[in-house]
Amino acid sequence: MDPSTPDANAPTAKVADVITTFRPTRRFQPESTKTSVTSLDFDDTGELSVVARDDDTLHLYNCKSGKHAKELKSQKYGVHLARFTHNAQSLIYASTKQDGEDNACGNIQDGIRYLSSHDNSYIRYFKGHTDGVTSIALSPSSDTFLSCSRDNTVRFWALNSANAQGQLNLHGAYLCAYDPSATVIAIASPPTQTILLYDARNYDKAPFASFDTREFEQRYTPQSAGRDWNKLEFSNDGRNLLLSTNSGAGHFVLDAFDGALRWFCSQDSTAGTSGRTSPGEKGGIAGQGDACFSPDGRYLLSGCGKNAILVWDTHAAKNPEKTLRPLTELPGPGKAAVVGYNPKHNLVCSADKDLIFWLPDPDLAP
Repeated sequence: MDPSTPDANAPTAKVADVITTFRPTRRFQPESTKTSVTSLDFDDTGELSVVARDDDTLHLYNCKSGKHAKELKSQKYGVHLARFTHNAQSLIYASTKQDGEDNACGNIQDGIRYLSSHDNSYIRYFKGHTDGVTSIALSPSSDTFLSCSRDNTVRFWALNSANAQGQLNLHGAYLCAYDPSATVIAIASPPTQTILLYDARNYDKAPFASFDTREFEQRYTPQSAGRDWNKLEFSNDGRNLLLSTNSGAGHFVLDAFDGALRWFCSQDSTAGTSGRTSPGEKGGIAGQGDACFSPDGRYLLSGCGKNAILVWDTHAAKNPEKTLRPLTELPGPGKAAVVGYNPKHNLVCSADKDLIFWLPDPDLAP
């Protein structure tokens, strides 16, 4: 890999001009080969990234210098789904171990923790879930967030209060996302094959839209329908909604307004899966989904079972089958079980056991 530091000019290049030229430039290897990255996130400025590992540690990286910045341990509680708040020095994350203090009282809870990364001290605990947290979504415009759990609840929180602001009781609601305007909340229930849209200001009212996925799941992923959903994400322009799967067949891109299928982003059967457990399942290695949109909303990037990242162009010419083949396959040094595109810079991160930084290679520019 090229040991050069990240290109300062990369953020100014259009995504379309560089999307096929990304190549690995940094590789961060853990001390133990037995540990895996389970989640990845970037701060609002794009200067920092954080990964959670299943050895109960958090790791911060400087995206500008391409260096490891800090390790934070959470041995008592475990760590998954680490997310930056709007303050880059604080994080929220889900516990992976049941809270020992509550267990002593006979009340088993799976909490969310609010951590200052500056001095590795807890600011607040958010308790209420009684089974594993499967998704966390921070509001783009405020210090509020959502959490989904295998306890069949979706809870609404504010960072300044330990008590939930609200709760929805929904069967199998394992995934959630805010739209870019923070006015719409999407909640996905794999067992019911349904995606619900709520007004973020009136979430206690009935959803204003409900998308049924049965028809296109039966068509494209019949063997894993209603089981292998692993991520829900709006594109930054708010037009598309990603429903990613670990079926090994591909991912769905829906119209965010009416739920119509725009594309099934398919992959070869030989590509395989990234091998992570779906949110509603227990056991195995956890993940947060291996697909994401590029910041311009045009491209979908995803890991697979091969040492590569697949890229689809959602602006491609339509076809009757609504099946989209990858535009390119970016070769890498390892499997990409978690993939993220920096919101401010043309930097892609992927991880399985190692964390990889990807940058556009100027020698490959068209």
